[in-house]
Formats: sequence, structure tokens, C-alpha cells
Amino acid sequence: MPPEERRAAIVKAALPLLEEFGAEVSTKQIAEAAGIAEGTIFRAFGSKDALIEAAMATVFDTSDMVRALEQVDRSLPLRERTIAAVEIGQKRLRGVFKLLFALRIRRPPEFKHATPMDEARRQRLSDLANEAFADLLRPDADQLRVPPEEVVRMIGLLTFSATHPMISAGHVLTAEEIVDFAFDGLRKRGTDQPPAADGIVEYALGGANHHDSGDI
Repeated sequence: MPPEERRAAIVKAALPLLEEFGAEVSTKQIAEAAGIAEGTIFRAFGSKDALIEAAMATVFDTSDMVRALEQVDRSLPLRERTIAAVEIGQKRLRGVFKLLFALRIRRPPEFKHATPMDEARRQRLSDLANEAFADLLRPDADQLRVPPEEVVRMIGLLTFSATHPMISAGHVLTAEEIVDFAFDGLRKRGTDQPPAADGIVEYALGGANHHDSGDI
């Protein structure tokens, strides 16, 4: 088996164990799950810490997210397309949060073994995911008060906080709730209050959708 495939297979076997036992999982347990000798782990990664970092890099990777976003049905209405995109993002975030909590990491992790090429690839994939999401919104950009890229940024911030178990205080929002809040805000239609000057308040009360654009 080529080295990269071997590393990927070990990470795949390690992830469920890391999610269950955290950093206390032994390399012996991982080797047994992968069906390899324990020494193979150290030949492939050099250390247990490097293996854990590779597992974190795997859950942070957005390759699957980009592919899933590209497969969303473009014929769906704007709201349904956006809900599908948020569901894809939430699925990835749940995997990230589950592993980080198991490892007792409460801040963005450092990838000490990452090369500049690894970092560049991670940033490129993140940009591609944002671009794929924005592409889903562009056919209906005239219904939005801000450019699609800005909607993606705002919904991304909302999705992160609304999906994080601690930030949301356990009241995780569904994709439908996130999108309805993002597009429609919280204020009832027909109010004669002037628009809020503050960006956050304006977004919360009014949403990103033009209210005179019809149903989405």
C-alpha cells in the first residue's frame, strides 16, 4: 500500500477511537483497529501526536464539503438551496466539534507538523467551499441586500455559533432556523420602524433578503 494510502487508512481507524477516548487512546488500540502492527503507526507518522494532528487535519479538510456543495440541485428555490448548503456545513462542524471536545481542545488547534504546502492547500479548500456556497446564491443575487459572498460570510458566522454546543448553550439551531433567521430576521413584516444602523442589529431584524422580492 502506498504511504499516503497507509496514513489515510490509519487515520480512518483512529478517528472513532479518538472521538471515544480522546488523546488517552493508545497506539496499540489504534493498531488493532487498523489491523496493523503498532510499529507501523510510528513508521507512518513518527509519533502519536503527529497521528492525532493528522486526524484533526482530516476533519478540518473541506474537500468533501466542496463536492457536496457542488452537487446541490440548482433548480431548488433559493431558501432550499441555502438550507442544503447549511446542512452540509453543519455536518462538517459537528465532526470538528466532536473530535476537538474529545481531545479537550477549546481553541483553534495548531498544526505543528503542517508544511507551508499543507497550509496553502487548507486555505485553498476553504476558499473553494465559500465560493461553491456563493455560487448557489448567485442566480438569485437580486433578492439579496448584500453580495452573495457577504451572505456566505454572515451565514458562516451564524452557522458556527448556532451549531457549537457551548456557544449555543445547548440550543443548537437547525439549518432551517439558521436560514430563516438569515433571510428574514426576527422583526414582523409591516412594521414602520426605521432600519437599524448597526450591522448586526440590522441583519437580525431585517435579514439578508429583500423583503419586496417575493417568496424565495
